[in-house]
Amino acid sequence: MLIKKEINLDLTQLSGQTSQPPWSLEDGVFKDIVFIKGSPILFKLKQEGKFFDFDYEYPLGENLDISQKDILDKLYWIYDLDFDLAKFYSYLDGNEKLKSVSSFCNGLRLFIGKNKFEAILSSISSSNNSIARWTKSISMLKEKWGLKVSYPSGDFYTFPNINTINSCFVDFEEEFSYSEDILDINDCNNNLKACGFGYRSSYIKKASDFFTVEMDLNDISKMSYDEAFEVIQMVPGVGPKVADCILLYGYNFKEAFPTDVWIKRIVSHLFFDNKDISVPKIREFGIDEFGDYAGYTQLYLFHYARKSGLMEKLKNK
Repeated sequence: MLIKKEINLDLTQLSGQTSQPPWSLEDGVFKDIVFIKGSPILFKLKQEGKFFDFDYEYPLGENLDISQKDILDKLYWIYDLDFDLAKFYSYLDGNEKLKSVSSFCNGLRLFIGKNKFEAILSSISSSNNSIARWTKSISMLKEKWGLKVSYPSGDFYTFPNINTINSCFVDFEEEFSYSEDILDINDCNNNLKACGFGYRSSYIKKASDFFTVEMDLNDISKMSYDEAFEVIQMVPGVGPKVADCILLYGYNFKEAFPTDVWIKRIVSHLFFDNKDISVPKIREFGIDEFGDYAGYTQLYLFHYARKSGLMEKLKNK
């Protein structure tokens, strides 16, 4: 079916939003498993002009009783299709500092977590890491410990649940110490560090334990943004930047303004004549200045800087 909502699937999928890695892409079709009422449905999206074609598949041999409304509700959530892009573009164009931004990012939407736990671990693993590395690590996590599900389009992996990650070995040394049948530590590859998480491996394990013992994943959705920002930082490996990434990309708190050194440089250049302003102050400015558009403005500013040449310019300062 044709979904008549403006979106650039490539830009949205490949923008590095820390909700999840890009979906599998074959012959122009993005595919991944999305759970609807506990059942794994394969979503399939293909760009058609400024809109997109949407289809879905059930696992082989299963005829699930799931309404199309439930499926479309999840689709609209993941790609934030109820967000009015035209109204947002008018907002950007009405700001002297931002009026050039939208033309570099047309069709870019939030890519919100289909799985809150995946968004949390993706955000933690993205800290001080490249987009290519953290997305590869999360994909390896799925292939090692996710459930393989077969569809007419092929085999795909679910994201592992909290209990599964909580039972994983953190590193090679831990796996070797518990594995009686492995004689050489170099043969160990069934641990979090083997996925390329590095020092973040212990945070991944501790975060899993936290959501097993301390808090339900859905509790965050019931909080105000300010409360959620404080509470999510109780999770091991989560500081202010990662907290805002989790809240924006995992829970759709659009007032979040993830701020790192690059956003600091971009905002300082556009609004403060390149003055050296601290990351916390830039975050506070972004939240106050952009309000409910803070998350989208941050997303657009980052990609504007990448595509316009501004980021290269700022590297040399």
